[in-house]
Amino acid sequence: MRACLFIFATTCSVGALAQENKSLPDKVHHAEPLYNDLVRDLGARKGEKEFNVGADIKRMHSADEFGYLMEYEFAPIDRLGLEAETDFAYSKSRMANVSSSNQLERLRLSSQYSFYVSKKQATTLAVGYTQIFDFVDGGTVFNPFFIAAKNWYSNWHALIYTGPEFAYRYGSSGMDTAWQMNTSFHYTIPQTDHFIGIEVNQEISSDGIQTTLHPQIKLGLSNKIAIGMAVGLPVSGKEKVLSAFWRLIYQL
Repeated sequence: MRACLFIFATTCSVGALAQENKSLPDKVHHAEPLYNDLVRDLGARKGEKEFNVGADIKRMHSADEFGYLMEYEFAPIDRLGLEAETDFAYSKSRMANVSSSNQLERLRLSSQYSFYVSKKQATTLAVGYTQIFDFVDGGTVFNPFFIAAKNWYSNWHALIYTGPEFAYRYGSSGMDTAWQMNTSFHYTIPQTDHFIGIEVNQEISSDGIQTTLHPQIKLGLSNKIAIGMAVGLPVSGKEKVLSAFWRLIYQL
């Protein structure tokens, strides 16, 4: 009798767990870029939350420039991610007659919806929108975007993030247009949350094509905490300075 009760209880527990897992929407794990990160995971599930802090460091001729970010992202419903990010800047002058400065640069509000998730094809497609409020230049930026991500053989990952940016300046009432094209390729180490890869960030505008490579590495320190590091290598355009970037990721 006890054996029958044990088997019945075990069967019910397994069935309940299977039903619970069955109710979860499909989600494909993609290695996502560190520098131009996404709004929540692709195929996000309701209740997922994450907090990030990061820093970007550039050593210029006249000053050392530090950029800091703090962001909070969450999924209020399945496949929809929302994010709020603040960007700060600190410039440490290396010239005797020039003072250092610090300021709040931007506020970014973003949304992202994964409209196609296929485990069989190991593919996710998403669309999103970012509104940027620029407190330094006095303006706002409108940025709709599209994302396509694909995995090969479980450990190889490719992702494309692309879309236009329309920058409106309050003072001049002018509109500048640019096109963002960001691609990334990663290899995830089996049975871990670590990856190595490269991110190619491109901006196409009337000034030409600005291309920066960001070779990067991510280390999963636990099931909730990860740290990522990248180096910025300018290839074309006006930017000629090397940079370093790190990001601390905490899953809430």
